[in-house]
Amino acid sequence: MTFPFRDRRDAGRKLADALPALDPENTVVVALPRGGVSVAEEICRRFHLPLDLVFVRKIGMPHQPEVALGAVVDGDAPEVIVNPRILEYSGFTEDDIAEMGRQLLPEIERRKMLYLQGIRRPTLRAKTVVVVDDGVATGATLRASLTALRRVKPKGIIVALPTAPPETLPMMAELADEVICLDRPRAFRAVGAAYASFPQTQDAEVIAALQRCAQWNKDRDADQ
Repeated sequence: MTFPFRDRRDAGRKLADALPALDPENTVVVALPRGGVSVAEEICRRFHLPLDLVFVRKIGMPHQPEVALGAVVDGDAPEVIVNPRILEYSGFTEDDIAEMGRQLLPEIERRKMLYLQGIRRPTLRAKTVVVVDDGVATGATLRASLTALRRVKPKGIIVALPTAPPETLPMMAELADEVICLDRPRAFRAVGAAYASFPQTQDAEVIAALQRCAQWNKDRDADQ
């Protein structure tokens, strides 16, 4: 069986090939943890770009956690984005989903404290922001992330995805200036179906990637 990508790093290298030329002084890569980080690191490596994270959590349907009712994204005012297609038949109200989102905020805070140890986060205002995940299914978490990122007033947003169902991409295009997606299967099954190897990304891998990217950029600045 042939897969579009060997693993997340292979996907990141192929996305780097597909991206336009990126100015290291005016571009930041923002990954959705945890799965998007290894993909994003390869783009940072290619273009010598800083890496940041958007802290977002999917709000899964009780007893069907893979089905996204929406997502909650961290910020000055944490925001819940509801997935309207799932809301219709879920039996929940928007207030129910907002409360589920609030219950995920402690885990978001835990991840922030764990991942950002000693990391100075780059500014996103007036920068080109490349938003990266390892793929999307419903797009709920990515949609929440893009909504939050728009609030910091970047110069522009490029969404870079290895794989996604074609029907989710117009929704992404409404929130981004450009959407690059390499694999768009009509019979989309799951993000992991695009990868020969798709293990769960561990917290330690996220921390190591952030530290490597921070060091590359320190070294680059020292050489200038």
